[in-house]
Amino acid sequence: MLPWTALGLALSLALAWARSGAERGPQAAAPQGDLLFLLDSSASVTHYEFSRVREFLGQLAAPLPLGPGAVRASLVHVSSRPHAEFPFDQHSSGAAVQDAILAAAQLMGNTNTGLALAYAKEQLFAEAAGARPGVPKVLVWVTDGGSSDPVGPPMQELKDRGVTVFIVSTGRGNRLELSAAASAPAERHLHFVDVDDLPIIARELRGSILDAMQPPQQLHASEVTSSGFRLAWPPLLTADSRGAGRRAPPAAAGQRHGLGLGRPGPRHDYHVALVPESNLHPVRPQHLRVRTLPEEAGPERIVISHVRPHSLRVSWAPAGALGYHVQVGPLRGGAAQRVEVPAGRNSTALQGLAPGTAYLVTVTAAFRSGRERALSAKACTPDSERSRAPRPPPPPGPGGRGP
Repeated sequence: MLPWTALGLALSLALAWARSGAERGPQAAAPQGDLLFLLDSSASVTHYEFSRVREFLGQLAAPLPLGPGAVRASLVHVSSRPHAEFPFDQHSSGAAVQDAILAAAQLMGNTNTGLALAYAKEQLFAEAAGARPGVPKVLVWVTDGGSSDPVGPPMQELKDRGVTVFIVSTGRGNRLELSAAASAPAERHLHFVDVDDLPIIARELRGSILDAMQPPQQLHASEVTSSGFRLAWPPLLTADSRGAGRRAPPAAAGQRHGLGLGRPGPRHDYHVALVPESNLHPVRPQHLRVRTLPEEAGPERIVISHVRPHSLRVSWAPAGALGYHVQVGPLRGGAAQRVEVPAGRNSTALQGLAPGTAYLVTVTAAFRSGRERALSAKACTPDSERSRAPRPPPPPGPGGRGP
């Protein structure tokens, strides 16, 4: 009797575990995704800098769980024309990817980063390049800070398609522009480091890459802005449980603006419900509350003050952006200067101006979404000679004598 009792107890425990496992859903899977390294191979970087960045990328890739069912990696060069060093499905181990990166030769040419980003988007979603549908996509861009063509629009297209963007600047990049280009929050996805100190961030960046490829364990929102947010969720339904119901898409296919919410407005609270439909067993719905950010309000009013022959001060309102840049140039043509202003400030002094000259002053606000808003005003510096001329004495009094 005792052996049967033990067997019956074991079966009961096994059934109970199976039921609880079904209620919890599938266990957490290992990181899986397509990782694309974007390497500046143009003439704007020295051979020494290129070799140091190449070593860093190899060090970054070597410990990753690379393989057909895990992480796959590809390398694209930034030059006059983009070039793929190897596709995603060519190497199946970290050591092989590291060797391929170290063997890459510098192409020289122009720094057409925008063109390379458009090419990277094609590679990340092209099965011919070894990319896989339905897996997380990650882009790691190492840059010296310059580009011969616009970067913002193609980078925003990548993020709109769910690509997580990490940026490593070797110290000469524009922090404001790179903060808008990287995925949010910028403090997690943007690194400024000297080219000789790149190994310092390798471990942290590698962990962030793996986190971005980890399947979500519950419904959550990311990339929250004033006008939208991205939703991701785990695969709650298996292939044999969907039947007549709908199968929840994988995390990479989450909706950008919510589930039937249209276009969310600023400073709104939204309640999102994900309701899986199964014809085999009930699956608990998941709920989430999301608050959108304040409206992206650019400068609506510019004030020019403290005007001198060689300088002036420009102020604006409101001030609630990620940062600002102020550009001033002569109305009749000539060299323009640009000043970066960090978040929280709403004025700056412009120096080195020419006397007696009309200028156009433009204040541009940059936001986390990658969008920008600008406002311009005219200002004229006084002539230096007149400004420095002594005041004429007052006219003589009735008696013909001065005061």
